[in-house]
Amino acid sequence: MINCSMPSVADLEKLLAAAPGDTFLLYGLAQAHAGNGRHDLALACYDRCLAADPSYCYAYFHKARSLEALARPAEAAATLRAGASAAREAGDLHALAEISSYLDEIAP
Repeated sequence: MINCSMPSVADLEKLLAAAPGDTFLLYGLAQAHAGNGRHDLALACYDRCLAADPSYCYAYFHKARSLEALARPAEAAATLRAGASAAREAGDLHALAEISSYLDEIAP
């Protein structure tokens, strides 16, 4: 049987210790923190991911979700606008559509 469970926060932190700029690991750790309701920690990881790779489009989307969970809608909308710009620049039309749809939901 294959174990398809999400790595733990501790596992991801150990991997990041060896590769601190790995955007996939940073994004995964952010997702793990968000899944645990630790949106403050998730934001820090999303920010590190985006600092390392500003074109990591889904980090904007999920960072906005964490900001919204923390009752920071204006920052969430600004994050989505930045993500839409990054997606447009990267030519990632799927990410652009999802980010734009989410922005339409939360921004007047």
